[in-house]
Amino acid sequence: MSDKQNLFNKVWDLHTVSTLPSGQTQLFVGLHLIHEVTSPQAFAMLRERGLKVMYPEQTWATVDHIVPTDNQARPFADDLAEEMMSAIEKNCREFGVTLLDLNDDRQGIVHVVGPEQGLTQPGQIIVCGDSHTSTHGAFGAIAFGIGTSQVAGVLATQTLAMGRPKVRKIEVNGELAPGVYAKDVTLHIIRKLGVKGGIGYAYEYAGDVFDRMTMEERMTVCNMSIEGGARCGYINPDQATIEYLRGRPNVPHGEEFEKAAEWWLSLASGPDAEYDDVVTFDAAEIEPTVTWGINPEQALGVSEDIPKAEDFPQEEQAGIREAYEYMDLQPGQPIAGVKVDVTFIGSCTNGRISDLREAAAIASGRKVAEGVKALVVPGSQQVLKQAVAEGLDKIFEDAGFEWRAAGCSMCLAMNPDKLKGREVCASSSNRNFKGRQGSPTGRTLLMSPAMVAAAAINGRVSDVREMLEPVGV
Repeated sequence: MSDKQNLFNKVWDLHTVSTLPSGQTQLFVGLHLIHEVTSPQAFAMLRERGLKVMYPEQTWATVDHIVPTDNQARPFADDLAEEMMSAIEKNCREFGVTLLDLNDDRQGIVHVVGPEQGLTQPGQIIVCGDSHTSTHGAFGAIAFGIGTSQVAGVLATQTLAMGRPKVRKIEVNGELAPGVYAKDVTLHIIRKLGVKGGIGYAYEYAGDVFDRMTMEERMTVCNMSIEGGARCGYINPDQATIEYLRGRPNVPHGEEFEKAAEWWLSLASGPDAEYDDVVTFDAAEIEPTVTWGINPEQALGVSEDIPKAEDFPQEEQAGIREAYEYMDLQPGQPIAGVKVDVTFIGSCTNGRISDLREAAAIASGRKVAEGVKALVVPGSQQVLKQAVAEGLDKIFEDAGFEWRAAGCSMCLAMNPDKLKGREVCASSSNRNFKGRQGSPTGRTLLMSPAMVAAAAINGRVSDVREMLEPVGV
């Protein structure tokens, strides 16, 4: 492999089966993750054609999108949810695919359980019928969200056809201030580069900020590459990657692990690696960041005021005015102080144990504001178990949060956790589109889990930096 190759192109070339007449590359897929929403039609396509799953051991299934997080008794109250659940159980049984169902303590959100179980490894091509598959890029894997017909194709052939994107290196250097988290970094990047800025690109995140991040923080950043328009996002594997994977199920052990680790590290982009574009950011410029509008680009620092439409290019101004109207916000209005009705901590972006710890540190010794509905939803059963062992569930419950079972919950509201009417939700999830959280008129403000906890306590958007000291200190 050339010293000038970045990790993306190294991994792409290693997985190339052939170049198709269309110019697309046929790629071999190392890990295929599936869930209950985008898989039923894919399995139906296989049945119609009399096909089998080519490598069932390289496909893993979990349930997350439609599962209730309060009452999980079967059959589910929602008939469609029960139908999807029954379908994935039947399909996995019939086609020999491992299913992490509600009775399996490995169950959880697909992008949480893949890394947890050591299924996600550097140098893989990973696909899933879910846009946030980019999460797995935190490990130096190349991970793509795919559509249902592509899910069927991967099940049948273990390959995927796609065009090679360009590669943009995004460097963030310097020191993040206290109260600024990985979520703020990714929201800042999207704010600056735009929701369409990454179209046609894979993003490589580099620089000392990412070097210092934990694997869970890196997953948060890679998760939201899609919100920036990129096809995927990744971070080069390093010693933090190796230590996270060491001893996990589904990774080699002993001497074989050390050999694998050596190869994983060799995949990293070298100092002379070439890119199609390079963008740099200064960590000192990033503050706790909140979305104010109807896409993740419409964001600002918590100390800032809602921007004026006139400050944007002409072609963006209509969208800015649409956001004012939908969100019921005014240009020049501070984002701090905006009232919230619901708060949600969870999702594949921010439902890991470190996210819950950060939020619990803010909630500890405090109370949720009167009239605010506050949810905490662990990203997996393993996260839930760890949180209970650390007493985080008690901290949240004592503060007035609802403690739930593992699932996607209010991130996308394909389950009973939904906004009602014009409710405003402070959310640690990834999308603030109109209707995303279950109500066609509901409003979403994206922020870090610690910022969500601060909003829950104060009943309004608040600067978490003012709440970092424990109560009574």
